[in-house]
Amino acid sequence: MSNYIVGDIQGCFDELQSLLTTVRFDPERDTLWLAGDLVARGPKSLETLRYIKNLGSSAKTVLGNHDLHLLAVGLGIHPVKKKDKTAPIYQAEDKNELFEWLRRQPLMQEHPGFILCHAGISPQWDLETARHCAREIESILSGQNWAWLIEHMYENNPALWNESLSGIHRYRYIINAFTRMRFCHPDSSLDMQCKLPPAEVEPTKLTPWFELPDRKTLGKKIIFGHWAALEGCIKNDVIGLDTGCVWGGTLTMLRWEDQKLFSQPALQH
Repeated sequence: MSNYIVGDIQGCFDELQSLLTTVRFDPERDTLWLAGDLVARGPKSLETLRYIKNLGSSAKTVLGNHDLHLLAVGLGIHPVKKKDKTAPIYQAEDKNELFEWLRRQPLMQEHPGFILCHAGISPQWDLETARHCAREIESILSGQNWAWLIEHMYENNPALWNESLSGIHRYRYIINAFTRMRFCHPDSSLDMQCKLPPAEVEPTKLTPWFELPDRKTLGKKIIFGHWAALEGCIKNDVIGLDTGCVWGGTLTMLRWEDQKLFSQPALQH
């Protein structure tokens, strides 16, 4: 039994299949963990969704910002982005089944040795707070008011966590932290604009969320995707697996048991 964790697929289905063949993934025995952004700018988002859904309990995914945006487009809240290649999903006979499955996926998954999320864990949260916040959003997304949440989640504020936050302001912060966060200001507030590599940013102004000196530790490794500019990241208690396959980089997979990394270069799209 092995646990395989893979970074952002974004519809790069052929690269995923190549990796799974390389490691001889067996869904009867192994578990595939996915760091979110299953869909978007790669050529086979529909195939990716179907495959992960059909793996059932052998796959454990989290929601990424592109996955949430897919739901927003499905609701008619936003048009399909020109750069996204998700149109076949909206034309598929099983689109409703796929959307119903997707909206019931969590923001955070846990293994005894690690936490999996798309963008990261707010530096202001301890593990219990992170769990509670994830469950809050997941409860709404799996309930009758999920469309209301998707419609109103698009905003960058509030940028700083406070336990007294309530309603949509609380929900926005939680969603942004789990699915969009990269840099933080020195006071731990989220910066939602900068997507550069950390080496190109003035460290006194912005710091990667996982390098803030006051960040609360969770007692487990945090594995995340989302930030392709990091080109993979393994330091202290964090592991970043997004290596930009959809941008011509690679798709990266980690086997948890021996910490071995597997890499598949992007194929011709």
